[in-house]
Amino acid sequence: MIGRRKFITLLGGAPAAWPLAARAQQPAMPVIGFLNGGSEGYTPYLVAFRQGLKEAGYIEGQNVKIEYRWAEGSYDRLPAFAADLVDHHVTVIVVNTPAVRAAQAATKTIPIVFVTGADPVALGFVPSLNRPGGNITGVASLADEVGPKRLEIVRELLPTTSVIALLINPTNPTAETISKDVQASARALGQVVHILNASTEREIDTAFEKIAELRAGALLVTNDAFFNNRPRQFIALAARHALPAIYPWREFVLAGGLASYGTSIAYLYRIVGTYVGRILKGEKAADLPVQQSTKADLVINLKTANALGLTFPITLLARADEVIE
Repeated sequence: MIGRRKFITLLGGAPAAWPLAARAQQPAMPVIGFLNGGSEGYTPYLVAFRQGLKEAGYIEGQNVKIEYRWAEGSYDRLPAFAADLVDHHVTVIVVNTPAVRAAQAATKTIPIVFVTGADPVALGFVPSLNRPGGNITGVASLADEVGPKRLEIVRELLPTTSVIALLINPTNPTAETISKDVQASARALGQVVHILNASTEREIDTAFEKIAELRAGALLVTNDAFFNNRPRQFIALAARHALPAIYPWREFVLAGGLASYGTSIAYLYRIVGTYVGRILKGEKAADLPVQQSTKADLVINLKTANALGLTFPITLLARADEVIE
């Protein structure tokens, strides 16, 4: 039988021990690995991603941690970054197109959620949209597939322009497919397309100088992680060279670009955030169908058009989903 004095002593020591025990039982904060081929210039898209997480009940720094890995356009760095995130025992990995293969090679068990402007089935990321299987799912748009449609917009806006430049990142896994599709469409429209490659900031500058030498009347900028977080560089160069440029994402036009045909990167990243939240709550990536945004919006910036001395045809303005004045 415990004496009265000893019993009181035990009770007196309990409060100090209980918080330690309670803390030991607290589950570890989940960690999201954010693996991206671009750089921290993706800030507007990160805001949307965090909003999606918040909608699912997660706030960075409060009940979830995010480990960021940026390749800054050097896609050959992605495998090492993916392996590093696996070594950090992250709970889920978020990737964009250039990073998908690296993540898939690094882990077969940690859930992967991708965002891509390409066809994830054609690229072999998943066997089907409805049943992605394995440890991967994500969100896709038609950014790459509607590339030829941007040619038609150029033809309608600039009917006398027959020479067009297409800027592409040769290290992008979709580069060859995009190039072939656009060239085939150009031939059908009686247009000539010059393919220009760029995978660094300096090469983008050089490409614009080459466009002037080729006397191309317009530029199509393709979807690419490195390009996507450099809208201000593209817009400044297009203004300097007085070159009409069509982009794949709405964000470029909001920043001062002439026109875009596609969707919003921020919109896609918000959906990715909600998917990651569902996985953190226990759902399996294999059970979440790949969401595909099939809507492509035409966004026009009339202020930029006026600066270039261009007048959009009434037919194009009538079809525009958003006109910035």
